[in-house]
This record gives sequence, structure tokens and C-alpha cells, in this order.
Amino acid sequence: MSRIAFLGTGSMNEAILGGLIAAGTDPSQVVATVRRAERAAELAGRHGVVAVAESENPAANPEAVRDAAVVILGVKPVGITDLARSIAPSLAPETVVVSVAAAVSIAQLEAALPAGQPVVRTMPNTPARLGKGVVSVSAGTSTTPEQLARVKSLFEAVGTVVEIPESQVDALSAISGSGPAYAFYLAEAMAAAGAELGLDPELSALLARETVAGAGAMLAEPGADAAALRRAVTSPNGTTERAIAAFDDGGIPAIIATGARAAAARAAEITASLG
Repeated sequence: MSRIAFLGTGSMNEAILGGLIAAGTDPSQVVATVRRAERAAELAGRHGVVAVAESENPAANPEAVRDAAVVILGVKPVGITDLARSIAPSLAPETVVVSVAAAVSIAQLEAALPAGQPVVRTMPNTPARLGKGVVSVSAGTSTTPEQLARVKSLFEAVGTVVEIPESQVDALSAISGSGPAYAFYLAEAMAAAGAELGLDPELSALLARETVAGAGAMLAEPGADAAALRRAVTSPNGTTERAIAAFDDGGIPAIIATGARAAAARAAEITASLG
């Protein structure tokens, strides 16, 4: 079996799908399910894959997983276990079921699937749609190293893949999962500060956006270290040093840590609410 099935193909699953196609996966070996016929036609036209709408074929999901080597569940967290139950009778024992849904635990997913079904929990972030994402993978209780390696190779098409124990998923989510929003928040604050200093608001937004994006590109270079890069542009007794000192005095590092803890705690709360 070599087919890959995407069940629920929203922005994240489409980012993964598009990355696989760009990396050389044969589109004829990919099937995607969606709710609406218009969305199915859009996916088929854009990527050349088989796309089926549930509105036209209510059995789209069970049919898609038959003979699939990997099934990637991309619906919202609240619908994951119901989807898993609906496809359970159609799964081959060796098919790997992958979740990209936040807060849905391996135990919750395994409980909705046949005993012994291989499961992998992942946590991608939104830059995956540009091939610049970070994706964590955590193996289920019946997943072999070879099956996990296959899932990792699939997700390498959309960014950096890290393997972590499931116990660390909430912490990872607080950094890489929510992290893009932190960077956008910083860009917003920089743009507002520039406007307050008298810059044209559109110019200030451009400066903030391009500066954050450029700094991110520098961080992506091999061997880059955030602290070293910061020190390199912080001349003694200069303007940047004064700004960083003000940030430290304002407790910015502690505020970021508090926010990350709040995000991790909320992830645990959502998992409990789904259980």
C-alpha cells in the first residue's frame, strides 16, 4: 500500500498535501476528502489529486482509507474521535492514522480505533504552508519505528520535523504552535510604536513586517543562535542596547514565559474537555 488519504482538507492538511506533491509524491496516490463539491474541485485542479466531497458521497471517508498506507486526519479537534470511529471498520491493520489536531491525545484517538492500530500524533504550525513549518511527531503505543519514520519523511516536505514524547506536546505547542502569533504580535507592536514616533502608519507596518521576516530568515541560517545574533547588533551604549535594557526592565522575558505557560495550560484543559 502506498496511498495517502487526507480526511478533512483545510488549510493545514492542504499545506501538507501541497508539500508532498512538490516533493515528488505521485498525485494519483493521494486522495483528499472535503465537505463541499466546490472545495473538492479546487483541490483536484490545484494539486491533481483525487478529491471527494462528502456532500456528494457520504461514504467518502471510509472509501478513502481503504488500502491507504497513511491516513491524515485534518478535521477540527472536536470531530476527530467521531471521524476515527466512522473509518475504523475500513482501516487495514497496518494503516498508520495520523492526527494534526491540537489537544487530541493519543489515548483518545486509539480508543476510537481498532485495537493495535498504529497512531501518530503531530503538531504542525502555520508556516508549514510555506514549507517553513515545525512539526512534532509522537508515536502511539502500537506504532513501529518504521511506521514513525515514514510519517516523519512525509512531514519533512513542509518543514523541520522533531520527535518528542507526547508528554511534551503541550509545551511544544506553546512555543512553535502558538509561536507564529507571537511573532505577528511583535510586528504589530513595532508598527504601532513606529507610528507613535511619527512614521506614516503604512510605512511603519512595512518596516516592522520586513524586519521581523528578515530576522527570521537570519535565524533560519545553519548554526544561527538567537542570543549571538542579538548581541551582534547591540553595540555598547548604543540605541539597540538602550531598547533591550528597557525591554528587560519591563519584564518582557518573564511575560513571554507567562504567556507560554498559559498556552500550555489551556492546551491541557482542551484535551481534558475532549476526553
